Amino acid sequence: MQLLDGVLVSAHIKEQIKQEVQDWQANGGKKPHLAAILVGNNPASEAYVGSKVKHCEELGFDSTLLRFDSDISEDFLISEVERLNNDETIDGILVQLPLPAHISGDSVINAISPGKDVDGFHPISLGRMLLGQPTFLPATPYGIMLMLEYYKIDTTGMHCVIIGRSNIVGTPMTILMSRASNPGNATVTMCHSKTRNLREITRSADIIIAAIGRPKYVTADMVKPGAIIIDVGINRIDDSTRKSGSRLVGDVDFDNVAPLCSYITPVPKGVGLMTICGLMKNTLQAAKQAKELIG
Repeated sequence: MQLLDGVLVSAHIKEQIKQEVQDWQANGGKKPHLAAILVGNNPASEAYVGSKVKHCEELGFDSTLLRFDSDISEDFLISEVERLNNDETIDGILVQLPLPAHISGDSVINAISPGKDVDGFHPISLGRMLLGQPTFLPATPYGIMLMLEYYKIDTTGMHCVIIGRSNIVGTPMTILMSRASNPGNATVTMCHSKTRNLREITRSADIIIAAIGRPKYVTADMVKPGAIIIDVGINRIDDSTRKSGSRLVGDVDFDNVAPLCSYITPVPKGVGLMTICGLMKNTLQAAKQAKELIG
């Protein structure tokens, strides 16, 4: 079993990005500039946005963090997004999800200019991805593809089972893994909470991408020997042995599944770090190609 090490891979990719930014500026380009919007004070969202801002500084990007109270109106938030759309100094816009219940996440995401949609969630971004046209890929699927590429894992002809059908991870992964590329060229099965005979399906998988949001959902009896496991889940569970009283686990029962695998991502220090890489690469791309991508 070999760990797919997010720390190692992300460090390698970040060095590449940092050098690319320096070269870009040396040739007259400006610093990439990411604007992040945070609504409310959800601790997990605070941590995620804080990490993204920190990475901007580390890589030589500019960043702007806009914080708003949880009781702001949807119209106000959309007006702020539109203001950033019209700000030529801003290359990428990120709205941290989830938003408060009274605000439609779809409406806010749809308000982002496709040329600044560095999270890759806008319908135009997703449509272009489906058609294989140049666009921003959703950050987590993009990060997973970068990890597979780094480890030179040839997925051609593999049976890839994706557990989870979200627009953020599961659905985009089905498209990327079935593309005529490498990574890609896989035969893809999408599963979800209503799938019948899930265990039989996953037992036939050469690669499992677990993104269902349930702690330790994928167990050893669901995995065939030699399979590759990509664990997208980040779940906090109680743990009385920890000072904090809790710990993070993935959607995979790592301790029991890992001995069966050829490759597996840990949680933490796995896919989460690759998501940041995907976001940063998208933001740099936006700085370089915004006019072309806006179309």
